[in-house]
Amino acid sequence: MPQQSLLIRDVPPRERPRERMLQEGPRSLSNQEVLAIILRTGTKKESVLQLAGRVLAQFDGLPLLKDATVEELCEINGIGEAKAVELCAAMELGRRIHSMITEERFVIRSPEDVSKFVMEDMRFLTQEHFVCLYLNTKNQVIHRHTVFIGSLNASIVHPREVFKEAFRRSAASIICLHNHPSGDPTPSREDIEVTKRLFESGHVLGVEVLDHVIIGDRKYISLKEQGYLT
Repeated sequence: MPQQSLLIRDVPPRERPRERMLQEGPRSLSNQEVLAIILRTGTKKESVLQLAGRVLAQFDGLPLLKDATVEELCEINGIGEAKAVELCAAMELGRRIHSMITEERFVIRSPEDVSKFVMEDMRFLTQEHFVCLYLNTKNQVIHRHTVFIGSLNASIVHPREVFKEAFRRSAASIICLHNHPSGDPTPSREDIEVTKRLFESGHVLGVEVLDHVIIGDRKYISLKEQGYLT
């Protein structure tokens, strides 16, 4: 049986997203309701809540929606170019705010701190990203640099690229990290080889490699804690 269309005016006022947000605050809203507020209007045949639900279903939730393009959004019935641009702009604004909050002299004193700093950015990536965090003498992050994208290989992740940025930024130390798209952060042989090579190079160059953290899906492994940085 086809789903009955329900226009927003048919929804009781207390249950409408805008009214709920005003009365109960934004944290009380579901993802669908927040999206409905951004979309503002539905179509002639469905409410904005139903349209928001279809958008989320199309991308299987927020993780994929946050990277959706204008063209992909416009393929959804009821989403024109204007709505697609507004959605993309909202996602970009959220990214920039998150970046401002996390990158303002974030202090790293443990692998858990590394995880907090990058987990939400990196656990959804579909390719491996090898990233370096450059720290000052107070263990504050002064720069974040993606060194390489692709399968990790000791011959590709060259110490030259890692330490060149350290000297440019006058960094006191480095934390290396990369993600495993599988979600399993268990280190591979290549991970261990890269770690040992960078650690030894840092010892020679006078810029300590403090750790190499592998990011999985809400899980991480510190190669320092595993005993590979000795």
